[in-house]
Amino acid sequence: MDTAEIRRRFVAHFESAGHTPVPSASLLLDDPNLLFVNAGMVPFKPYFLGQETPPYDRAVSIQKCARTPDIEDVGKTTRHGTFFEMCGNFSFGDYFKEQAIELAWELITKAQSDGGFGFAESVLYPSVLDGDDEAVGLWRKVTGLPDERIIRLGPKENYWSMGVPGPGGPCSEILIDRGPAYGPDGDFSAEDRYLEFWNLVFMQDELSAVRSKEDFDISGSLPRKNIDTGMGLERVAFMTQGVENMYEIDVMFPVIERAMELTGRTYGADHVDDVRFRVVADHVRSSMMLIGDGVTPGNEARGYVLRRLLRRAVRSMRLLGYEDPALPELMPISRDKMGETYADLHTDWDRISRVAYAEEETFRKTLQAGTTMFDLAASKVKQSGGASIAGAEAFQLHDTFGFPIDLTLEMAAEAGLSVDEDGFRGLMAEQRERAKADARSKRGQHADTGAYRTVLDEHGPTEWLAYETLETESRPLALLREGVPVTVLGPGEVGEIILDRTPFYAESGGQAADAGIIEFDGGRLEVVDVQRPIKGLVVHQVRVVDGELATSSASSSLLHAQVDPEWRTGARQAHSGTHVVHAALRQVLGPTALQSGSYNRPGYLRLDFGWTTGLTPEQVRDIERVSNEALRADLPVGWQYMTLEQAKEWGAVALFGETYDNTKVRVVEIGGPWSRELCGGTHVDHSSQIGTVVVTGEASVGSGNRRIEAFTGVEGFAYLARERDVVGQLTSLLKIQPQDLVPRVGDLVDRLRAAEKEIERIRLQQLLSGGAELAASAVDVGGVRVVAHRVDGAGGGDVRTLALDVRGRLPGDQPAAVVVIGAADGKVSVVAALNDAAQSRGLSANDLVRTVGPFVGGKGGGKADVAQGGGTDTSRIDEALAAVLASVQGA
Repeated sequence: MDTAEIRRRFVAHFESAGHTPVPSASLLLDDPNLLFVNAGMVPFKPYFLGQETPPYDRAVSIQKCARTPDIEDVGKTTRHGTFFEMCGNFSFGDYFKEQAIELAWELITKAQSDGGFGFAESVLYPSVLDGDDEAVGLWRKVTGLPDERIIRLGPKENYWSMGVPGPGGPCSEILIDRGPAYGPDGDFSAEDRYLEFWNLVFMQDELSAVRSKEDFDISGSLPRKNIDTGMGLERVAFMTQGVENMYEIDVMFPVIERAMELTGRTYGADHVDDVRFRVVADHVRSSMMLIGDGVTPGNEARGYVLRRLLRRAVRSMRLLGYEDPALPELMPISRDKMGETYADLHTDWDRISRVAYAEEETFRKTLQAGTTMFDLAASKVKQSGGASIAGAEAFQLHDTFGFPIDLTLEMAAEAGLSVDEDGFRGLMAEQRERAKADARSKRGQHADTGAYRTVLDEHGPTEWLAYETLETESRPLALLREGVPVTVLGPGEVGEIILDRTPFYAESGGQAADAGIIEFDGGRLEVVDVQRPIKGLVVHQVRVVDGELATSSASSSLLHAQVDPEWRTGARQAHSGTHVVHAALRQVLGPTALQSGSYNRPGYLRLDFGWTTGLTPEQVRDIERVSNEALRADLPVGWQYMTLEQAKEWGAVALFGETYDNTKVRVVEIGGPWSRELCGGTHVDHSSQIGTVVVTGEASVGSGNRRIEAFTGVEGFAYLARERDVVGQLTSLLKIQPQDLVPRVGDLVDRLRAAEKEIERIRLQQLLSGGAELAASAVDVGGVRVVAHRVDGAGGGDVRTLALDVRGRLPGDQPAAVVVIGAADGKVSVVAALNDAAQSRGLSANDLVRTVGPFVGGKGGGKADVAQGGGTDTSRIDEALAAVLASVQGA
């Protein structure tokens, strides 16, 4: 019975019993306690908690679920899978224990020909909470089973709670006996033998004082008793399909079959390989379903889980011997199987595949560099007789090569080593603290905010007037240096001043702080930064240009605070330009291209957005064109305040990762609905005041994130003028017209490349000219013609070319082996090439390269006819060549 039929029968059974079919919710729900939906009841939690009134008394669903704490156990057992589907039936104050038992038992034991699952009663064992005599009696009544077939278990197995005050209750699991091959008789903790596949929760208690999921007080009974059940679809599938585990069912095993074709390995032949095949099948499917519901790879929370799943799948394929891109071969197979139920996998495939394949490509680059470094680190540890990789080595792998610590731990375990995790965690903590300190110093902020809080408590919040005016008469409240109160700031000194009112914009929302001056009787301050170290307080970092400012004299007079008007004009142009580019980006690429970060200062903007592939030149030009068309249209720019909920209903874009006040947010719109964003920055009044938008670059800033940079206003025109000057200089130098510049430069580049190829041809010809002489110098070693040669100044490609050339010059009817070792720039390259006769003698190029490895401080491998490797020690090449001759002699 395939999984689609199991789904259909489950829903049909309960629908015929008056249950309302409810579609699966997304794997991502707005629940602060969950990364992903991890049980079928999660979407119904508001009904069970009494927060909402259910629209039906009975429901049935097949819910997508993901559980990730046991990722390392995937493939090692029949039970652990990251993505799974939970079939559930629910009663909200309607039927209770007896009917829940009746409905479950009927579906499980009814013959398949009658629409049931057809399990024999003789292998089924209900379990109950020890002491729940009511449940025992109901199981006997409904099923007719003898008392010894109803298993009593403790609260760890048979009491359900959410781990928080609220509903809970005893439950009954239904176990199936898979036979003595899976464990001893009567040992119900042996889960492979007595496998639980359905859980019926009898939600009847009101829990209080919850200390853990197993330690709580029961304060009373629920006013309405509920039923929450869950049947594992994958478990029922592998039992009804006659296979050993969930990885072999109809929607997963086709991925393993394709993996076997790609790797040449056989599932079922080796336990270690079997685990890898299962990891691939599970993680490919799980990753696809997570991406389908909106998760993108990242370094935190859901994104990190997805990244880990994708990378574990790719690495498992590499460990199975397949080093080409694997996901394009495997994920479409999973899509076709799961897409029979979840049609959005087909309709949204472009996005899903783009995200997955981009992450694999990124990881392949990471693996290439990081694996070499790991192997060197592991080799050093083993050579020194140690058993643990230092925390500093693990940190370097993470910091320099992007190796996540869990991957380092896995690879170390496979090499028989451990990792100093405490040392790694300590270095990570130090790095985070350095980053925080650096950020604080750049913003003029300090870890100790006590002085700022004292000012706020004494004088109240700063009257912030950046939207209304560029200058104010202000009263100084405090002088500080590095967060510590001082009484005076002298000429040339840098410190901080807090005013009762200010026109200066404090850095926020990606907009740089205003520049300007603060004048006082006898002196002047240059404002170099403006920040909000604590909510409500604006702090100005200043440099004393003239005079001396003392708290005794300053407090008795007003200061004149003046924002540089040119600076503010440029800042307004850049910030409004950022909104325009964001809207243009969504118009050109689609609504999923959302801003993930920004920075703007007068005349310049950069905008980061979630996207997995580089933009084409045409797309970049279209974004620039749409932006400038918006400027030419002179769109009105306005803003108004509303609640966060109203802003969302109005279609305003809120940036990911930002927090907003739900009672009042500021929505800035340009051209009405064309651009609506939550924003606290300063803006122009009409789009034409931006002047121009000149896109200067588009590049990657991390996996799944791109960045667009642009100039606005006068800076935009200046950039175009500089480009014009460059074109003028080139056309003058080449004595051509501007329209002929690109073809002429292209012609010059083609000629240069042709010359480089000719030089390379001549160099290669010179290299190979000695091939005949080398072949003639072959020595007889135990009946094998051997050339073992050193070439100084030759890299890997040259060494391989020479080795194959010499092999081709040796007689094919005699065993022949060629080993060439090159040394260039402190690196060693090794290539071994054998003819068929040598291989027939039992020789292997792979073995010869491995013979060389210990002498040159490296490793390598390949096939029996050709293998190659490398190293870092050039001092023992001659010893290595002698070892090759000895190895051939002993073969």
